[in-house]
Parts: sequence; C-alpha cells; structure tokens
Amino acid sequence: MSLFVLDFQEMHATQLILVGGKGLNLGKLSTVEGVHVPDGFCVTTRAFQLALEQNDTYPTLLKQLAMLTLQDRTEIGEVSLKLRQTIMDTAIPSDVTQEVISHLSKQGMEQAYAVRSSATAEDLPHASFAGQQDTYLNIIGQDAILHHIRKCWASLFTERAVFYRIQNGYDHTHVYCSVVVQRMIFPQASGIMFTADPVTSNRNVISIDASFGLGEALVSGIVSADNYKVQGDHIVDKMISTKKLAIYGLEDGGTETRQIEPDQQRYQTLTDQQMIQLAHIGRQIETYFGCPQDIEWCLAEDTFYIVQSRPITTLFPIPKVDDADNHVYLSVGHQQMMTDAIKPLGLSFYLLITPALMRKAGGRLFVDIAPMLSSTAGRQTLLNNLSSDPLIVGALKTIIERDFITVLPKAQAAAPPARRNTDTLPPFEPDSNIVSELIGRSQTSIDNLQHNIQGKSGVELLDFILEDVQDLKKHLFDPQSTAVFMAAINATAWINENINEWLGEKNVADTLTQSVEGNITSEMGLALLDVADVIRPYPDVIHYLQQTEDDNFLDELVKLDGGQESRDAIYEFLSKYGMRCAGEIDITRSRWSEKPLTLIPMILGNIKNFEPRAGKHKFEQGLKEALEKEQELINRLKQLPDGEQKAHETKQKIDLVRKFIGYREYPKYGIVSRYYIYKQALLRDAERLVHAGLIQNAEDIYYLAYEELHEVVRTNQLNQQMIEQRKEDYRLYEKLTPPRVMTSDGEIITGEYNREHLPVGSIAGLPVSSGVIEGRARVILDMNDVELEAGDILVTSFTDPGWTPLFVSIQGLVTEVGGLMTHGAVIAREYGLPAVVGVENATQLIKDGQRIRVNGTEGYIEILS
Repeated sequence: MSLFVLDFQEMHATQLILVGGKGLNLGKLSTVEGVHVPDGFCVTTRAFQLALEQNDTYPTLLKQLAMLTLQDRTEIGEVSLKLRQTIMDTAIPSDVTQEVISHLSKQGMEQAYAVRSSATAEDLPHASFAGQQDTYLNIIGQDAILHHIRKCWASLFTERAVFYRIQNGYDHTHVYCSVVVQRMIFPQASGIMFTADPVTSNRNVISIDASFGLGEALVSGIVSADNYKVQGDHIVDKMISTKKLAIYGLEDGGTETRQIEPDQQRYQTLTDQQMIQLAHIGRQIETYFGCPQDIEWCLAEDTFYIVQSRPITTLFPIPKVDDADNHVYLSVGHQQMMTDAIKPLGLSFYLLITPALMRKAGGRLFVDIAPMLSSTAGRQTLLNNLSSDPLIVGALKTIIERDFITVLPKAQAAAPPARRNTDTLPPFEPDSNIVSELIGRSQTSIDNLQHNIQGKSGVELLDFILEDVQDLKKHLFDPQSTAVFMAAINATAWINENINEWLGEKNVADTLTQSVEGNITSEMGLALLDVADVIRPYPDVIHYLQQTEDDNFLDELVKLDGGQESRDAIYEFLSKYGMRCAGEIDITRSRWSEKPLTLIPMILGNIKNFEPRAGKHKFEQGLKEALEKEQELINRLKQLPDGEQKAHETKQKIDLVRKFIGYREYPKYGIVSRYYIYKQALLRDAERLVHAGLIQNAEDIYYLAYEELHEVVRTNQLNQQMIEQRKEDYRLYEKLTPPRVMTSDGEIITGEYNREHLPVGSIAGLPVSSGVIEGRARVILDMNDVELEAGDILVTSFTDPGWTPLFVSIQGLVTEVGGLMTHGAVIAREYGLPAVVGVENATQLIKDGQRIRVNGTEGYIEILS
C-alpha cells in the first residue's frame, strides 16, 4: 500500500489520521453495493506532512497559532494568512507528485476532477467541521490538480477553520489535511439529504434539498432549493422553490453561474419516484454507518452519485428503551432550571431520589410520560400540573391531537400518579411553628449524617450513602413539608386570580411576596452584600482580590490589613452556603467551598455597585413596598360590595403566603447540603482508587454511575478506556441543547406563546415577576464570566439558586427556561425584579450590551437599541 496516495478501494480499511473524515467515509461507501461513488483517490496526510517538513517556517507559525485564543482575532488572521502563503510556496515532494500523476494516468489524465479537502478533524460523530476547508470543482490537467492540492492543504488554515477548531477544542498542531481527487460528475441536479429531519429531529423523516446543476449553488446560498420530506415510501411534504440560478461546469475547467429560463424556475427538481429512490439510498447509508447522515448527492444520467456523507452532529440523542412502543419524554432540566449536561454520577444521584419513570439521553434526564398519556385522566393531570409552562402544554396538546400515544381501556391504562395529599394537616395559621419544626428536623438529620459518615470507606461508605438517601427522601417527600409550600403556592394563585377579578390588577402577589422571612436562597444574596460590607474598608484586600487567581487565596488574606476580618466573613458565608453552586443538582459540580474564587467577582461587584448596609436596606425597602401594597389592596377591597369579607379573606391569604412561601426554597437547600457531605466522603475515598492505579485522579469517579462505582470499589477492577469515552461523550453533550418535549422518533415538539396582544417585534416569554424595566442586557452563560453594573438586566439560559447572589446587582431577569414557581422566579419576585422566563433562544436573540425593555407583567422583551 502506498504511503502517499490511496485509491478509494484501499481507503475503507485505513485510518482517519491518514485520509481524514471525508476520505475515510467515501472509501467506506465505495464498497457498499448499490451506492455509487465517483471513482477517485486520496493524497494522504503523510504527503502533507512530508511537504511541510521541508519548510522551517511552518512549525514556528503553527506554534504561534496554537497559543492564540478567540480574543486574538487580529493575530489569528495574520498568522493564518502566513501559514496559507507558506504552504502555497512549498513544493510538493517529487515522490508524492509521481504517485499523483500515476493515479491520474489510471483514472484518465485529461478528464475533469473535483479536488476536495479532507481534514483529520472533519466529518466526525461529534463535530462535522462542515465547509471549514475548501473544495474545487472541474479541475483539468496535471499541473492544475497539483496546484489545487496545495490550495486544499492551505485551506486547513482559513480563518473560519481556525476559529472552528479553537471553539471545539482541537489542537492545530495535531490536525492534518489529506486531499480527495475524484472524477467530476456533471449533474442535472444535486443537493443535500438528511436522514433525520434537521428541523424537527424526527428520525423517521428524510429531508432532501435539491436544485439544478452543481450543489455549489445550494451550499454557497445563491439559490433556494426545493425541499422534500419522505417518510417510508411516502412523500409527506414538498416545497418547490423558484430557482433562478444554477452552477455548471465549463468545458475548459472551472464553473460558471447561469440564469435558469423563467418557465423552468418553478419546475420540481426531482420526480416523486426519484425522491423515493434517493431516500432509500439514504436509509442504506444510514444503516451502514449506524447513525443519521448528512449526505451530498448528485444526479447524472438517471444515476444518483454520493460525493460525501457525514454524521449529523446536532441531533439530540433519543433515550434508549427496551421496547418498540411510542414514548414521550419531558425534560427534567427545564423543570429544575438546569439544562446543562450532567455527568454520570450526578445523573445516578438524581435517579436515586426521584420516584418518576426516568430516561437518560445526552447527559440529561427525561420523564417518560407515555404511561400518563395512555389515559384520559392522566392526560388531564399532566396538562393541569404543567399549566404554568405554555411551551410544554402546547407541545403536549399537539401530541394528544396526533394520538401519538393511544388511550388504553381503563383496565390497562396506567393510573395517574397519586397527588401528594396536602389536606391531611389542619388549616395553617399565620403564627404556626410548622416551618421551624420542619427545618429543625431536617438540620438534625444532616448533622447526624455529617457525624456518622466519618471514618467510613469502601463498600461500607457506598452502602451507608444508599441508606441515608432514604432519609433524604423521607424529608423531601414529607407530606407536611409539601403541604406547607403548596398552601403558599395555592394562596398566591388565589390572590392573583381574585384581585385581578375584583380590582383589575394583574399579578399583585409579586409585590406582596417581596422580602418574606425565611427564604434561605434570597437571604444568601443579601448575606453576600454583608460580606462586601466587611471588606469594603480595606483597600489592600480589595486590590488583592482583584488580582488573585488562586483558589487558596483565603490563606494569604490574613497577611493584609483587614485580611483576618475579610477571611472570617467569607468563611462565615461559606459555612452556611458553601455547598451551593450554579447547576447544583449535579453532585459533581464544584461547590463554592471547593472553589471560593467563584465568589470574588460577585463580592467585588457588590463593593463597587452598592453603598454600605445595602443588604439591610434592600430587605427593608422590599418589606415596605409589600406592606404598603397590602394596605392599599385592603383599603380598595373594603370599598367594594361585600368588601369587608373580601378584605378579610385576602388578608388571610396574604398572611399565609408571607408566612410560608419562603419555605419553598428550603427542601432543595436540604438536598444540596447532603450532596456536599456525600461528595466530600466519596472524593476522599476515591483517593484509594487513585493509589491503586484504577483511576488517574479522584474526579474520574464522576464518570461512573453510582452502581458502577459500587462495583469498582467491590472488585478493584475498572476499564480506564470507559472513563475516557465517558469524558468524550460529556464534551459532546455539553454542546447540545435539550428539548422540552421529545418523542421516541426523536421529534422535538414545541409549543408557542399567545402573541396576539404583544408589540410588533417583541420577544415572547412567560411573565413571572411584575413590572417594566429598561436597561443594558448582560448575556451571561457562565458565572465565572460575571461583570455586572448596577441596573443591568441579566439574560441567561437558566438560573438555579446558585445564581441568586447576582440578583442583588440587577434590575431585571430574562431566562430561556423556567416557570412561575421555579427558583429564579421566586427570588425575582422577592427582590422585586421584573422577570420573563421561558424565552426561546434568548441568549441568541438578545445581544450582550443591547438596551432592552423587560415587561414582567405581560411577558415580553423589546430590543430598544
């Protein structure tokens, strides 16, 4: 086998590193019966490496490029240009030239060829790199082909390719380029076929884009293609576009763009029979590769040719089940306000706690609601329970209308899950001490856990944690606990509904719930303001905190004036809240006690943006507004018919809400408190596995499910390759966006907001905290990138309790996920921040720094500048 040039028939058994993603896939396809691949050969990466070994400038420039980041745009452009020029100035080694000429002679020296780049980081299952390197069509003659081979090599360093590699974490020094030289097909039509619908993700629907002439017209965007949807042997949808232009090959080489005759512009590019035939080829290729494919095809003389096939990398995985029945999956992340990927240990801890029927996919959890959809009562229960999220409700109504899940006879249908009984307790009185009793019982249990877990290791530790999880569940699902916050939630709904009916005022409970007592999460944000007050008088400490990048910074503080006081204040905060962090439902996430550096930008922001005692003032101001609103409502109600009775009932509901709504945040605090204790013990014990050589570092246990970790500890055996594969999977999952609702066909079903009464051009969402505010949008996806000014509006994917310290610095909130009673909404109301949640693609539609208006009463955002 040649080192430098391989025929397609030789390529299928070779390696990615030698022929790149495109070349390897074409080599494999050329062996599949019934799939036509134009003949050709591949100039391997060894030829590329040999050529560049002759040039002393290349490695120096490559090292320069490897040191640059996305922020170094100008330098990237300059170094990339020099690399391309260096490659174009480098001669192709004579051994390579001779082999290319030999293969051209066998294929036909004077015929036309397509010359295509095939990089080693390309057409991969987790990153397509589509369009990052160059392709040249209708190249004729030995010299022209050799010249375009160098051009393909140089395209490895186009700016778009360089930026793409940086964004996806690929090392420039370990990416090489091979070149596919393939017999040119002059098609009557060409296009792209997706074996899963790229819009809905439905794996049963093939989507075909087709236009006249070469596919370059479609890829470059100069023509709108026809689109056909095929399911099985049926064409389920057609969209015939007006195709004004097409690209064709010239006789002497190269291509030209031609106008299509007006009477042909609306012609259907493919016949119905051809669509079905092409779809069958697509399914054959998908079966061969084992995953949905993005396929480039062309049609010439009634034969379909495949010129490229790559995995579709943007599809969200489908949960795996053991049956062929229809299923519907509801995102847990959208309910828990944490849609990031979760590592296997984190997923398994959640599964240990929840009683729901759960499925895993893409590093996320989904509730399988098919059993509930199989009964009329179950359907109604779902719609009632999820009524606060119009996007989910709309999706479920679509699924119900399609009868995707058949309603079974009552004897066979699954019963709706029993609702937690909140009527077992006597009516709550405003002076009830039930909240303090619940918190006391939970804290005692956590203290006992902290004491009893000490000294346990190995299998004993893992068994102990499993036993303690049962105690956690006992507190989490305590009917008394549920009754407390459900009473407050129901009273909130009563207030909003009746005050709107009686006085015509919407969402008044948003103001009435400001500065309630006992909300562990909102108190956390105010407590960090108190930390800022301690540090504020000490300029040396502030300067040190502005410079430090060391998570052990607390040890150095005591050397500074005010350092001991500052250190004590931070430690006091961490003693109560150090188990928290963004994304805290994932036990593997770094807690503030583990990474206290996370708090520094927030503390410095509080010092910069607020006066001393701001925490106390904010609480007092919110309380004043709530009490004034309460008195105003009572006075207005008394003027109505039956006003005394209305005022009395409303006062009772307000007292109930203010007494108990703060407890809504405590159960999760209890969970993460236990999580932190579990995690500390597991990481301590993981050091034994490191010393035994089973894992490389303690945090490798994050990539094992709990039962797998138990087995590793029991047997002292582990396949390290599995850990590495899980890490690679997690890196892929991090890039995916989970759907709210998905079917077992992979179809993502979406609902819509009612936009009838919204301003033109506004962005709709769910109103969760009343008020209208204007300000600068700060789009923040990572709490480590915090840079807020007083009065900014936070725009982000989600906010769980770990984001709460930011709420004291902002004046409005916009998130992509959330509901009326999720944590971010509760805290926004308590802080008096106008908030709109559930805003699809908010972090893309709203640009950082834009001036926006947030209407938290009606539920929309307007971009002002």
